[in-house]
Amino acid sequence: MRFPLTTAIFAVTFEVLPAFAQFGSGIVYDPTQSAHAIEQIRQGQQIFTNSVKLADNAIATYNLAHEMSLAPQTLYQPFLSPSTYWMALNRAANTYGNTQQWTNAVNTGTGASLGYQQASLPVTGQINGYGNLSTLGQQQIAAQGATVDLSNSVTSSNMQTLGTIRANSEQRQADINALISASQSSDPAQHTEIATLQRINKALILLIQEQQEANQITQAVVLQQIIGQKVQQDNLKSLFLTANSYEQNFNAVTPQQTSAGTNWALHY
Repeated sequence: MRFPLTTAIFAVTFEVLPAFAQFGSGIVYDPTQSAHAIEQIRQGQQIFTNSVKLADNAIATYNLAHEMSLAPQTLYQPFLSPSTYWMALNRAANTYGNTQQWTNAVNTGTGASLGYQQASLPVTGQINGYGNLSTLGQQQIAAQGATVDLSNSVTSSNMQTLGTIRANSEQRQADINALISASQSSDPAQHTEIATLQRINKALILLIQEQQEANQITQAVVLQQIIGQKVQQDNLKSLFLTANSYEQNFNAVTPQQTSAGTNWALHY
């Protein structure tokens, strides 16, 4: 025999009520269990709150990506500017046939040493009679010769560095144009997370390469300044050496000149 749903509920309620009536005498309150239950409720509430925050952040990120994918290309146009990368150096006049290799070196970075030598005066070897000079004289000549040799080496190296930068600037500009085109593209494949991260990585690589080139140019300038400082130091040292030996040379040469002048006067 089946009873209606209301009758079954009434029967269960009727049987349970006496148990509640005996709460004061039949059930013992346990504070430890109650505290544990409260802590579990608090942890569950914290987990639920964190889940809600994560869901809100995920929805906000999705909405931002969706808006960026639908953004019109006109929003990017105000941020575009012409390229400021190195351009190839125009061919200089080659009146005496000695500038073509120099220009090619500063545009490509190849043949820098030869190009510099062709456009400059030739390097002189040891001057005649160098071995017959005094120790002081040899030091002065050797210091000036070292300045010439070091300056030639630094200048050729700097020409090669700058020429390499110029040669790479064309490919660098092509990479930048490709990034701009992909960022402004309406192709959904260009607006995926992976595609965006790849473009970000490429942009960071370009920035690192640009910083490296700036450091190389700075180093080239510093090397040229060091050579200039060496020239100034050599000149100062030469003046000190000349002043230091002036009295000794004067005492040695003047008596001879005086004696020779006396003899000449007596002869005539």
